[in-house]
Amino acid sequence: MTDASANNVTRLLQSRSFVELGARERARALLDAGSFRELLDPFDRVTSPWLPKQGIVTQADDGVVVAKGTIDGQPAVIAAIEGAFQGGSMGEVGGAKIAGSLELAAEDNRNGIPTRAVLLLETGGVRLQEANLGLAAIAEIQAAIVELREHQPVIGVVAGSVGCFGGMGIAAGLCSYLVATREARIGLNGPQVIEQEAGIEEYDSRDRPFIWSLTGGEQRHASGLVDSYVADDSDAIRAELHKLFAQGKPAQPRSRRHAWFLQRLTDADTREQLDAAGVRALYYQGDAQ
Repeated sequence: MTDASANNVTRLLQSRSFVELGARERARALLDAGSFRELLDPFDRVTSPWLPKQGIVTQADDGVVVAKGTIDGQPAVIAAIEGAFQGGSMGEVGGAKIAGSLELAAEDNRNGIPTRAVLLLETGGVRLQEANLGLAAIAEIQAAIVELREHQPVIGVVAGSVGCFGGMGIAAGLCSYLVATREARIGLNGPQVIEQEAGIEEYDSRDRPFIWSLTGGEQRHASGLVDSYVADDSDAIRAELHKLFAQGKPAQPRSRRHAWFLQRLTDADTREQLDAAGVRALYYQGDAQ
């Protein structure tokens, strides 16, 4: 074995998968050691009032963990979605926890406390069982992101394996910076929804290589829709957060370049199925600034 191969094996053995962690452990892994403090933890028993009416067992934190602490010594709040509960779907309670934490972070900044925010996005979007309540919660999250990013960067992290879709895919696009791993997927409509509406000939939800080639973290980064592409490693993701926060707010949020993105969609030839290379070429023609 060469020295380079031996070093790669050593790094692999020392790495700690972020994807394999639950929401609470992910939040703890990104905050400075010893600073983790959970708000509305499971012992507060704040659960969805709507799921039991439909025969669905609730979870004590409604699938959302909100933690206060510090990142690189600075005040921070992390909202982590548990993808293992109801596919990370957003309902009234979980959505209110995220929106409320972002709104309080914005209030902190107005009062001279420079609180940062990180969203760990593992979600299929709105919780269908809560319908309009879930949609309203997502709208409040989006509004809170836009408010807070005027003061401090709001960083979204999509690690996998659920990905980030639906209205929360829009929330991801509103973040100051977006971080993704190879395992991540980011989009508006999920593969099964597209297949259901457009047919299997248009989009085969079982074709995993095809799906990741268009919506996976590597492709989204190559297309300029993700700012940082990192390995599935807790230390690597934490280091990336430190770097992005040190950069400060971006000169122009991605969502304010909507005219440029709309022109890319106008230029797309929809008569044929685009492949990964075609999508990258489409997004990189002309001046992306």
